[in-house]
Amino acid sequence: MKLKTEPISLKKLHIAFEPIYAHPLPEGHRFPMLKYELIPEQLMYEGTITKDNLIAPEVCTDEIVLRTHTKEYLNKLHHQTLSTREQRHIGFPQSPELTKRELIITQGTIDCCLSALENGAALNVAGGTHHAFADRGEGFCLLNDFAVAANYLLHEKLAKQILIIDLDVHQGNGSARIFEQENRVFTFSMHGAHNYPFHKEQSDLDIGLKDGTDDATYLPLLKNTLDMLIEKVKPDFAFFLSGVDVLETDKFGKLKITMNGCRQRDEIVFSKLYQHKIPCTVAMGGGYSPDVRTIVEAHCNTFRLAKDMFGLG
Repeated sequence: MKLKTEPISLKKLHIAFEPIYAHPLPEGHRFPMLKYELIPEQLMYEGTITKDNLIAPEVCTDEIVLRTHTKEYLNKLHHQTLSTREQRHIGFPQSPELTKRELIITQGTIDCCLSALENGAALNVAGGTHHAFADRGEGFCLLNDFAVAANYLLHEKLAKQILIIDLDVHQGNGSARIFEQENRVFTFSMHGAHNYPFHKEQSDLDIGLKDGTDDATYLPLLKNTLDMLIEKVKPDFAFFLSGVDVLETDKFGKLKITMNGCRQRDEIVFSKLYQHKIPCTVAMGGGYSPDVRTIVEAHCNTFRLAKDMFGLG
């Protein structure tokens, strides 16, 4: 008797991306917008993904955004009425296209959450805009996509306890402030102690790293902290901000994390979440190495690892 075998169906790797992510900036601007084009191009070129893995987000609705951000601030973004000072703090000149971009990135993070609940993990090529507060933007961040998405999950009763793992070299000050009174969202930020923002907010757990922190110090500290947090917080959903400005090559980072160390960082996070069956949405955050190829390679490692470690196709 010949047994029938059903084809093995891999869970799907979904990656949120829209061409609008690569927003045109004035010549000489220090933010590396080019990376948003190059990341999906590289992943497709090497065969890690195909176009079928890409999902194109729509514009996030005001109703969803207003669960996190104030109406006054959102109106300023819609009507282009940010002051010169407010634009300077954000770091981008205001435009209707920039506002649309931020709303699409935010929806991309929500779309990733919905995919992660089904598949285990999903990634946004942009996002991780953790310097945005409820009523203002800072540090290249207009809307706080993790905060909007976390509030969406709570509102829709898709998660009960959320853990934000923020491993960008800069503290997630906006996220810390937004959730300072929200017990259902635990904010963890491991960042350069002597780096932007120079006035830090109070996350639920902050670990400030000394200048020059290397792989040998960083990686065991992260592993032990995640073990403790997963046991303490007991999250049923996680957000991971995988900024690559921790690299030793970064112009502003001040840490000494190697490319392999950055990869091992992602591996630690993914292995812990997978082990405990915690779905995860990932956003890329910052990265300012002089050679954009270094930035892209470090980001692409995050996608490669997520695909392999969560068994996604």
